[in-house]
Amino acid sequence: MKRILLVLLAVVAISPLMKVAAQSADESAEIHWISIDEVQGKMRQEPRKVYVDMYTDWCGWCKKMDASTFQNPNVIKYMNEKYYCVRFNAERKDTIRFMSKYYYFDPNLRANNLASEWMHGQLSYPTAIFMEERFQNPVPVPGYQEVKTMEMILKFFGENIYKTKKWEDYQKDFIQYW
Repeated sequence: MKRILLVLLAVVAISPLMKVAAQSADESAEIHWISIDEVQGKMRQEPRKVYVDMYTDWCGWCKKMDASTFQNPNVIKYMNEKYYCVRFNAERKDTIRFMSKYYYFDPNLRANNLASEWMHGQLSYPTAIFMEERFQNPVPVPGYQEVKTMEMILKFFGENIYKTKKWEDYQKDFIQYW
């Protein structure tokens, strides 16, 4: 009877610790998407590269990336460590203030002007936008990216390889780990 009581007591004592561990695992099990306002605030505190997922509600390939590439634990971990990650609906109709400038929905483009600016007028979904610290030099990478391609692109920008090596040379030498 004493043993049963000790086992029950141990289970009761360990349960809260297991719950905390499970919650911590859940928190790192997804990309930490933040808003345009949040990224501007965080950038003032700790500059970091920015990844923008440019999507629309109707885009099938965007949904496929959400369900596959953005669910990969290696992609999640790397993006959360190296980038501020922003999800941006290119067709949002509200007014956005970014870097002391206002951006509006343009009915002719059927997109927000900020989306058009970051994609250099080439509206395509999904598009990944990579930016240096302080939101400099947005580089759009259009299209659905599977995990192996996403690893290569994330590391090219995240490790600053783009500053010293051409994309074509990097692709030839790249060794996939994920």
